[in-house]
Amino acid sequence: MLRLPAVAGQFYPADPRELTRLIRKFSAEDPTNQKTSVRACLVPHAGYIYSGSVAGAVFARVILPKQVVVLGVRHSPMGEDLAILSEGAWRTPLGDAPVDESLAQKVKAACPSLREDGVAHSREHSLEVEIPFLQILDPDFSFVPVAVGTLRFEELQDLGIGLARVLKESQEDILIVTSSDMNHYEPDEVTRIKDAKAIDYMKAVDAKGLFEVCRKEKISMCGLGPAVAMLTAMKELGVQCGEVVRYATSGDVNGDRDAVVGYTGMIFA
Repeated sequence: MLRLPAVAGQFYPADPRELTRLIRKFSAEDPTNQKTSVRACLVPHAGYIYSGSVAGAVFARVILPKQVVVLGVRHSPMGEDLAILSEGAWRTPLGDAPVDESLAQKVKAACPSLREDGVAHSREHSLEVEIPFLQILDPDFSFVPVAVGTLRFEELQDLGIGLARVLKESQEDILIVTSSDMNHYEPDEVTRIKDAKAIDYMKAVDAKGLFEVCRKEKISMCGLGPAVAMLTAMKELGVQCGEVVRYATSGDVNGDRDAVVGYTGMIFA
């Protein structure tokens, strides 16, 4: 299956030269920060003008392996609750990014609740916007796309445990790229307070705590499902803490502080 771009020209430039320039700009390495090997990262998925600098700061910190699992949220109601594509490629203005068929089969075996489903992926931007970063910064990579449309904690936990098993058994390094924005469309000061509560649980690698605080405090973190699965996997792998690389809100870009979206970038070693 060739999955065609759904949001090129909207969330990120359709012109490959402009797209390359923008990614290089956002992911320029900070000489004060050393690249590191990590098990997972959390990156936002808004339009690049708003969240590209946060995502780029994360990718600039990470030694990118050749195998990647991308966990995104299924924003639309269409498709399976846990949707995988295990063959083919995803096209962006930069070319075709290959799906890692061998790794996908291992993920499916370890996570039996996953279902093959092109519908859930066909228009979903949360995974797509991360692919150009990988194409520029890790040209020989291959990946497995997983779209998460459920908020049932037990299903998310099972997904995370399965992913941890795949990472444990692999002789090659595998990175989990988890795609999520933070709180949506509240005043800047409210969003920063809410996001800080969610981030504290992610720093503590506490999947249940994150799940419960988002419900209790009404934190509209759209990628809560993928984040819970990722944190579960990290706990299974013995990761003790997460590190915030950068945080911002849309108000930092457009100056509108009345209704913002929060963006955080984190790494988990």
